This record gives sequence, C-alpha cells and structure tokens, in this order.
Amino acid sequence: MTQVISLIITGTLIINIFLAIALIFLERRDPTSTWAWLLVLFFVPIVGFIIYLLLGRQLREKHLFRWEGRSKIGIERLIDYQLEAIEDESFEFLKADTEQYHDMIYLHLRNNHSVLTQDNDVHIFTDGNEKFESLLDDLEHAKDHIHIQYYIFRLDGIGQRIVDVLIRKAKAGVKVRMLFDDIGSRDLHVNHLHELTESGGEVAAFFPAILPLINPRLNYRNHRKLVIIDGRVGYIGGFNVGDEYLGLSKKFGYWRDTHLRMEGSAVHPLQTRFILDWNQASAKTHIQYDERFFPAIPRKGTVGVQIVSSGPDSQWEDIKDGYLKMIFLAKEYIYIQTPYFIPDTSVLDALRIACLSGVDVRIMIPNKPDHMFVYWATYSNIGILLKAGAKVYIYENGFIHSKMIVVDDQVSTVGTANIDVRSFRLNFEVNAFIYDREKSHELAEIFEQDIQLCTELTFEDYYNRPRFIKVKESVSRLLSPIL
Repeated sequence: MTQVISLIITGTLIINIFLAIALIFLERRDPTSTWAWLLVLFFVPIVGFIIYLLLGRQLREKHLFRWEGRSKIGIERLIDYQLEAIEDESFEFLKADTEQYHDMIYLHLRNNHSVLTQDNDVHIFTDGNEKFESLLDDLEHAKDHIHIQYYIFRLDGIGQRIVDVLIRKAKAGVKVRMLFDDIGSRDLHVNHLHELTESGGEVAAFFPAILPLINPRLNYRNHRKLVIIDGRVGYIGGFNVGDEYLGLSKKFGYWRDTHLRMEGSAVHPLQTRFILDWNQASAKTHIQYDERFFPAIPRKGTVGVQIVSSGPDSQWEDIKDGYLKMIFLAKEYIYIQTPYFIPDTSVLDALRIACLSGVDVRIMIPNKPDHMFVYWATYSNIGILLKAGAKVYIYENGFIHSKMIVVDDQVSTVGTANIDVRSFRLNFEVNAFIYDREKSHELAEIFEQDIQLCTELTFEDYYNRPRFIKVKESVSRLLSPIL
C-alpha cells in the first residue's frame, strides 16, 4: 500500500513538472497568469492538477464562430468602406461628438470589425422591473422572430413569465430561438423547456457539459445578454434573467444594473452576434442568411454606436482595448461602475496615470460580495488608485452589477464586460460603445445620483483596515489572474 501511495505521489510530481513546462514554454499565456497557475500546482499538486484540467486549459478553437451569410449582408464591404473613408478623412460623421473619436472608431473597425452606426435611439434602464416590463412588452409585439440569449436564465417568477410569452409567440408562428450558457444557467437544461420546443421554438446551451459536473470548457463562459426582436429592437447590458434582478433576493437586496434598449442600425450587429453564437451552440439547426433578420430600419435617432465583442477566440482583447482607449482620451473625468475591479497591469497603470494627470477618476463598486475571492481582490486593486488620487464609492443600496464607463460627457460604454481579467480574456462578452453627448451625459448623471447611495472609501480608511483583511486581499491578489 505504501508503495502504491509513493508511486501516485511520484507520478503526480512528474505530471506537475511536465505541466509546468507546458505552461511556460508551450502555452503563450500572460506571465502573471502563468505564475498564478504555477503557484496552484506547487502548493496543491494533486488538486491543482485537477483544477487546471477543468479551468486552466486554453481554448484552441481558432474558428469557433462561423456564419457564411456574413458576406450576403455586406458586412465585409461596409467595414472596408468605413476603414478607407476614415483613413482618407472622407467619412461622413453626422455629429461632431462622434467625429472626435474617429481613432477609437477606427480601432474597433480594424480589430473587431465593429461597424459604426449613427441612426440609433437608445433607452437606458437601471431598474430590473422597468427593464423586464419593457422587454415583455416588446416580446408580446414580436411578429417574425425572437432571438434571446442570457448567461443566467432562471425558471423562477420572471423567467417563467418570459418563457410563457415565448411559448405563446411560438404557437402563433413567431420563430423563437433561446440560447443560454450551460455554466451560468447550471440549473437549467434544454429538457426543462420542452413546452417551448414542442410549440416550435428552438433551445440551445453554450458549451454544454459532456457528463454531469464534467465540463472541460468550464472556464470559458458566454457572458453575453442579448435580445433581438424582428431585427428591429435590441437589448444589451448587465441584467440576466431571475427574480434576484428584480430586487427579490434577501442576500443582495435591490439589484442595480445598467441595460440598453436600442432601435436603429445597431440592432443588426447584435443580430450578427447572436447568429454567430447560435450557430456555434446549436448542433441541430444553423441559421442561414435571410433578409428577415436584417430588415431596412428607418432612422430612429442620432446616437452613434459600435457593438464590440471579445472572447478567448479573439486575437486581441478588444473590449479591454476600448476601455484603455477611453481612459487615454479622457481630459476631465472617468466614471466607472463595475461589480468586480480586478484589472490587469495595463488598465491599472492607465487609470493611475490618469489620476496623476489631474483627471477626475471615480470608481463605484459593491458593498457586498457575490464571489468572495473576487471581492477581496477588488479591494486589493482599489488601494493603488486611492493612493494616486482616485475617488472610490461603495454602493450601499443593495448590489451594483452595472458595467459602465463614461468619459468627459462624450463617450461611454455599457455591456457585459467587467473590469477584470476574466472578462478581458476568458469570457465571451459584448459591449455597446456610445458616441453621443446626450446619452453619455445621462449615464454620468445616473452615476452621480448613485453616489448619493454610496459611502466614500478614503485612503485613510483603506490604510487602517484590519490586518486579517489585508491577508485576504494579498492571497486574492495572487490568484486574481485566474479568478
């Protein structure tokens, strides 16, 4: 028996050595992530190896998302036209507050193929009840198709209300497709939606488990939240589907988030994003090109929008690059709302330099955790910026889940990506970048109203925190690259 145990230990150590070599020489990881995994392997060699198999393996599908119909709607031609027009300064910007960010627009066009649309009407939701009532109303008025995608979808009160509408619309001949993330919606299974599928709807799970509790893609989550109705109305933002997002959770209390309802040409990129995700996830039916998904949309407004996606399949960290560009361009202020603040060195340095350059940097985070290690890692990073002069606000009116950045009343972004390494590198995310003075100012006013519900964390308060909290922060900071 002793000899068997000795062989197991020796074998585990050999595997750890080879795994460490693979981490260092074969997988092109960020150095901080590499060191974090090496620490895990060193301190918990057996358990660490299992954790690595489940969470640490890199996604290698270079062509994960495919849709042959992209060429038929002229996306490539439109991207080429906008790139060339910006390069030779012939692009027709409809508003000056859009034109001044032409280099940022060019960045997203070139790196993410994100078309600029300038004819959008955008409505901002910060309350779950208002958002879901609007969504239910739009679903009721659907005439052709409903495409709905959420990271978390619970079959509780609000979830069942939405499913009931989807069933009713499917029976009426509306084409319904529902996509959810298998990890985020771990209590939901395709079989739970049999009434919807029997009514003509289609349901798919993103990266489903091979066996119960065994999912080799556990670490790669589709964190996107999208709804597209008839190709004319689109929703994007931070709200998932569940009663807690209506403020009905005893643990979290009121749920403060930010979500957008859009009408205009920006709905078409949302549609494209959904189709790409659906075709990856659905083993039975792929969406083919059909004009019904991209109807001609009359001008609804004047808000400039780019829809930007990112994920482990991306060559660049596109949403993070957009965040960095906004920080670099800030002259007066940067307002950030995020439930998790675990930036990499580039974002942390950019914000620190902005503070030291006289830019008013304000960051709003929750007063309670939904993930403990992430919570302490957030506080660890906050200290650096407090010392540089940033103002940090702790939201006290429940839980803030909003992913929002506003700069100088000019440019803003709302979507699904947090300020953390997971959102930048591991999750599949999507954000709307907004080039509009009125909407950016509206988001800034919302931020300033939220300050009234916050406690300011001063550098003195942070510096004098208890020693045991400092220890928690230090451990969490070491593990932050893999959280």
